[in-house]
Amino acid sequence: MPRRRDVLKFAAASLTLLVSRVGAGATPGTSILAVRVWPARDYTRVTLEHDQVIKYSHLLVKDPERLVLDLEGVEFNSVLQTLPSKILDSDPYIKLIRAGRNKPGVVRLVIELKGEVKPQVFSLKPVGEYGHRLVLDLYPVEPIDPLMALLEKTGEPPPKAEPKPADHKPAERPPEKPAEKPEIVRLVTIVLDPGHGGEDPGAIGRGGSYEKNITLSVARRLKEKIDATPNMRSVLTRDGDYFIPLQQRVGKARRVQADLFVSVHADAFIKTTARGSSVFVLSETGASSSAARWLANKENSADLVGGVNLGAKDPYLARTLLDLSQTATINDSLKLGRDVLGELGRINTLHKGQVEQAGFAVLKAPDIPSILIETAFISNPEEEARLNDEAYQDRMAEAILKGIRRYFAKNPPLAKSKLARLD
Repeated sequence: MPRRRDVLKFAAASLTLLVSRVGAGATPGTSILAVRVWPARDYTRVTLEHDQVIKYSHLLVKDPERLVLDLEGVEFNSVLQTLPSKILDSDPYIKLIRAGRNKPGVVRLVIELKGEVKPQVFSLKPVGEYGHRLVLDLYPVEPIDPLMALLEKTGEPPPKAEPKPADHKPAERPPEKPAEKPEIVRLVTIVLDPGHGGEDPGAIGRGGSYEKNITLSVARRLKEKIDATPNMRSVLTRDGDYFIPLQQRVGKARRVQADLFVSVHADAFIKTTARGSSVFVLSETGASSSAARWLANKENSADLVGGVNLGAKDPYLARTLLDLSQTATINDSLKLGRDVLGELGRINTLHKGQVEQAGFAVLKAPDIPSILIETAFISNPEEEARLNDEAYQDRMAEAILKGIRRYFAKNPPLAKSKLARLD
C-alpha cells in the first residue's frame, strides 16, 4: 500500500482533482458495523455503517482512475475485510476495492474505477435501524439522461425543446367522452416509481418481506403490460435495488415529459389487522385524514433513511416545485386515482372507498397527473403473503393498467406538452 505522501505527489503530478472533507473528531477504536454496495446504471453507492463519528478525507487520483479514502481512528476489522468481495463484475463504475491499514490509526480504502466519476462523499446521522453512516456516491461525469435513454430504446428522434408559456396555465381538456373504450391517439409515456430501494427497505413484513422488493416486482410487471399496449410506453425510476431521492424521482418524470406518474408502495401500520388497497394524490391544503397525513410523513422520511446529500442542490427541482399549475394537475390526478382505485377494488379489499390526499413529496410534479398506490398492507400477514405471490402481483399490475386505460378513455391525451429541458 503506497504511503499517503506518495499518493499526493502522484496526484499533483497527474493534474488530479483534490477533494477533501473532514468530519468531527473521532474517538479511537471506531468500529465499522456493516458495509454495503449498491451498483446501478445511475450511480454506485458504497455505505460504511459505524458506531461513532468518523474523521475522514478522500482524494481522486488519475492514471489510473482511483478514489482514495482515509478513515482515522478506525479498527481494521473483519467487516472491512469483506468489502472487496462485495464488488460485482457488472458494477458500472467500480473495478475493485482494496482495504487495509495505511499507518497506525488510519484505515485506507482504494477504489479502482472503470472510468472518470464525479464522487459525492458525505456522512449521515443515525436514523431508524441505522447507526452513523459514511456514504460514497460515484456518479458518471456526464449524468444519465433518462429521456435520451428512452429514445434510444424506441428509436425516436429527440424532441425539440421549447419553453413553456410564462403563465404556466394548463391547456383545457375537451369535454369528457362517455365511451369506456381507450382512444389513445398518440404515444403516451407513463413513469412507474417503485417505492424505496437500496439503503431504504421501506416497510418490512412480519414474514421478512421488504417493501422495496415487492414494489419493484409489481412495477416491472406493470411496465411489461404497458409496453405491450398500443401507443403506450413506460419508464421505471429505478430498475434495481438502489436508492433514489424523492425529488429525483419527480425530476426523472419531467425529463422524459411523462403523461402520468404512478408510484407503487406496500403499506404498513402499527396494527396487523389493517388491510386493503389505497390510492393517494397530492393535497395543497392538508391531508384528507389523519391516517393519510401519517402515511405521507412516513413516506416523505424516505430521504432520511435512504440517505441524501443535503449539500447537493438541484435548481431544476427547486423551480419544479414552485410551478403554479398544480391545482389543475391535482384534479386530473384525482380522476386517474378514482379509475385505478375502482379496478383495484375488483381484486382486493379497499382500505377506503375514495381517493385520499396528503402532502406526498414524490407526487409534486406540477404538470404531470400523479398517484401513489398502496397495493396492500405488508404489515398484515395475510396480505404480505399475497403480495409475494407472483399471480397476485400480476393481477395487481393488470388492475392498475385497466385503471390507466379507463382514465385515458375519458380523458384523451392532449397534444404533447413542450417543456424546456434543463441540463
